[in-house]
Amino acid sequence: MTSFQQSTLGDEPGIAEELAESQRSISIAEFFEKNKHMLGFDSGARGLVTAVKEAVDNALDAAEEASILPDIYVEIQEVDDYYKLIVEDNGPGITKESLPKVFGKLLYGSRFHAREQSRGQQGIGISAAVLYSQLTSGKPAKITSRTQGSADAQYFELIVDTDENEPEISVDRTTTWDRPHGTRIELEMEANMRARQQLHDYIKHTAVVNPHARLELREPKAHFKFERATDKLPEETEEIRPHPHGVELGTVMKMLSATDSHSISGFLQEEFTRVGKKTAESIIDEFRDRHFGREMAWVTPDANERVDVAAAVEAATANKGAAATSDFADTVADTVSNRERIAHHELREIVGNAANHVESEHGTTFGDTVRENAVEAAWLEITGLSAEEDGDASDESATEESRLVAALHALADEATSTRKDDEVIHAFATRLAGKFADEEDRRHRLTHKELRAHVDRAAELTEEYDEVTFGETARENVTEAVWSVMRTVPDDAPLVRELEGDRDATSDLVEGMRNTDIMAPPTRCLSPISDDLIEAGLKKEFDADFYAAATRDAGVSGGDPFVVEAGIAYGGELEAEGSVDVLRFANRVPLVYQRGACATTDVVKSIGWRNYGLDQPGGSGLPNGPAVIMIHVASTNVPFTSESKDAVANVPEIEDEIELAVREAARDLKSYLNKRRSMQQRRKKQNVLGKILPEMAEKVAEVTGRPEPDIDDAIARIMNNVLVERHLEENGDGANVKVVVENHSSTNESLEVTDIVSAEPRNLSDGASVVEMDGEWFVKWQADVSSGNEAVLEYDVDEEASFDLDVKGVESEKLTVTN
Repeated sequence: MTSFQQSTLGDEPGIAEELAESQRSISIAEFFEKNKHMLGFDSGARGLVTAVKEAVDNALDAAEEASILPDIYVEIQEVDDYYKLIVEDNGPGITKESLPKVFGKLLYGSRFHAREQSRGQQGIGISAAVLYSQLTSGKPAKITSRTQGSADAQYFELIVDTDENEPEISVDRTTTWDRPHGTRIELEMEANMRARQQLHDYIKHTAVVNPHARLELREPKAHFKFERATDKLPEETEEIRPHPHGVELGTVMKMLSATDSHSISGFLQEEFTRVGKKTAESIIDEFRDRHFGREMAWVTPDANERVDVAAAVEAATANKGAAATSDFADTVADTVSNRERIAHHELREIVGNAANHVESEHGTTFGDTVRENAVEAAWLEITGLSAEEDGDASDESATEESRLVAALHALADEATSTRKDDEVIHAFATRLAGKFADEEDRRHRLTHKELRAHVDRAAELTEEYDEVTFGETARENVTEAVWSVMRTVPDDAPLVRELEGDRDATSDLVEGMRNTDIMAPPTRCLSPISDDLIEAGLKKEFDADFYAAATRDAGVSGGDPFVVEAGIAYGGELEAEGSVDVLRFANRVPLVYQRGACATTDVVKSIGWRNYGLDQPGGSGLPNGPAVIMIHVASTNVPFTSESKDAVANVPEIEDEIELAVREAARDLKSYLNKRRSMQQRRKKQNVLGKILPEMAEKVAEVTGRPEPDIDDAIARIMNNVLVERHLEENGDGANVKVVVENHSSTNESLEVTDIVSAEPRNLSDGASVVEMDGEWFVKWQADVSSGNEAVLEYDVDEEASFDLDVKGVESEKLTVTN
């Protein structure tokens, strides 16, 4: 701050108090009154679409929660200078007590704290539409609702009191309504129909991902009805606890202060999903590594080394009798020699077990002091630090080289990808061993961060004094090599009350949770559409040649489970020019706006679609072609980019699952397109043969003077087709009919053969059936024919008849049928 500014402020005492007097809190309704664009009400065109979206989403949620197949009616009328929006549903209705707050109070709802999938999450949507209506038209919302079994409906007219964020009711009375149950809302607002296409898309796409719903839209220039494709309601969801992966530090600190559990294990099992006793112990081990550190496990001495653990223990044990002392020392030494590596806490356990054994065998008490002395003596002998303490560190004959240096040298030499000069590795190992030896705590207990600091310091000294490069990769590899042989300590984890308020310790717990392999969260809290219903929805609204769908297993982001689904429709009546149509959905709700800001669009653009048979100019961006790509993200907490809920945020875990789901469906598209190209080539070849062979047959007959040969069999054999032909053998007024299927292909085939006959057939072959309809008889037969074999359908007719064969189960390009 300049001296001028300082003197100016000094001349105006009380300015802070004056500024403080002007400060006041505002309600959430007042905030959004001035920032309605944040909720998607930034223009008359978009505001109308957003109001329809919020009302329809509420209606769908209400009906599904009551296990009612939704019937939703949407009407838009022009009323003077305004538009009137009417939305009716057949849901369970809303009680008189709840209705005003549902429509007249922002951030009021039942789903914000529930960890289960729902369209509405924040309790803002429909009340924001009411707020937008009153701001632009000055008129109240008119709401009628009737609960199941009620004799009358309840009618309200209300607005949102933005100062208090409370409903202000002007009319409250009962009324009659022809619906047995449901809710109706009327809103008048300043709007326009410039976003008519987005409105139509929203309703159509809602029908795609909600095939169980019946939707009707009536607006001044159009009328649409979308019938349901299934009577199956989405699976009911159940609320679940948060998943340990991705949960934030602040959230865990809050949960620790609120839990009734006393131990960390109990806290983990009670407050999180997918955490049982075994998983909780794994998390606690990860926590111990971060909170207490690991202990270095040094290589135990072998018989060739001049290390005498027994002698060290015996020398440290006083006044216990020669036999007991010798037995104690030998037991410790023998147990140590059977280990490949040993950490300090493991040695303590060995000494304790040996002391207990000797006490029972000799009746001599080995107290805590004796045990501690034995542990200390044995540890110094095992690590070679006893020689250094005796002033013999320079005498290699005493330890044949510092045991710490030797152990670290082996690890560092193995960890460096390009083998460095042995002298350099030895110098580095010596310096790193010095860092261990300098530790005041002789247990050699370090956190990963502390170990990395030791490695960095040893590497820096090696670079400085030995003039070699010890790079980042080498340092990281050495750190991980040493860490991998260090052992998790068995120290008791702190209690919940000890963790509460301890940010660093809680951070260690959160990191332990994130680094533990934990089963994916249960999906009972989610209601994905499913592959079958995705295809049914696409087929209902898009006339295409090919459909594919893929549903991924549940993932987790921020502690919330999610499932990604994708669907593709291709060909048929879909628009062939320009980019494919990308349909984006979150919790069964179409995302109409902000396509360019959505993670789903980014992922679709990043995929190389040429590999899947679609044109993609420049190799990136949206592909071209007659296709629709649908993506649905189902989550207990969809990460939207804004309160308007029009785009999914770029969360890496979700983006990865979107890509995998889209690629899975795209692989089916690739197979279809490859097969179609193969069939096109086959058809072209067959057409050529169909022209050439008749001419050849005619020439052969002309040259040989014989009748023209039957070329149908020849075409079938040349093309490796399945040949289906009928043979008639007349007998009086009737005939014996044989339908022969010859499989010339290289694969087994299963055909559905239907022979439509004008006279009643009898004496049918086993496995065939007949149905009469309007004076015609349909002979149905399932033929399973292996490669190179044939099957025969046989029956009789008693009079002259006409026949018409229909064959299904084999592509037309691989089928030759002769009637």
